[in-house]
Amino acid sequence: MEPAVTTTATTSSLGGFFSTRGLGSATADILRGSDRSELLCDLYLRRREGDLRVILTKRSSRLSTHSGEVSLPGGKAEEDDKDDGMTATREAEEEIGLDPLLLMLSPLSNLFCLRVRVPNHLLRVIPVIGILRDKKTFNPKPNPAEVEAVFDAPLEMFLKDENRRSEEREWMGEKYLIHYFDYRTGDKDYTIWGLTAGILIRAASVTYQRPPAFIEQCPKF
Repeated sequence: MEPAVTTTATTSSLGGFFSTRGLGSATADILRGSDRSELLCDLYLRRREGDLRVILTKRSSRLSTHSGEVSLPGGKAEEDDKDDGMTATREAEEEIGLDPLLLMLSPLSNLFCLRVRVPNHLLRVIPVIGILRDKKTFNPKPNPAEVEAVFDAPLEMFLKDENRRSEEREWMGEKYLIHYFDYRTGDKDYTIWGLTAGILIRAASVTYQRPPAFIEQCPKF
């Protein structure tokens, strides 16, 4: 059974718009066995085109679960992590060699959280939004045990009804949609879906201050 996700605004100014849900995929796999996990939504501005980009990973094909799927860097909190930002940046450094000193955590960080429901567990996921100060200073060093590839995609694509498809599923009697975004960069094709796509829809909505151009249709708990 696939995990279901509840997204809840942490500020009242967002109103009911952010009381929406998505579905888990590869990103959810790293959350199992923890009551709290942080994922880094790392953005940078491509100056010539003027668009914001988000850094993503393709999971190693050698992993036993969700191999080869797209995910955000991140993982389970450890006792020595003083806050959510430390967890997210530490995990990103371990997975893709991203030096935390290159990042500026955005005021938008922790603006929303997600409750991930998997069998026998209710987990809390906090996406941390970080701004990469200078893309040229970041030379990805993927950990081959976890990551097969590092790439970036335009954040705004997760608000557009382009190269997107969805599947209807049912959870506890409620019908909902799983969203899939197809993206090509260079000669590589990627599909971004489930919890990863849901986080990026939320991050794009917060950043661009507008809802997506499609219906999310998510389950209620």
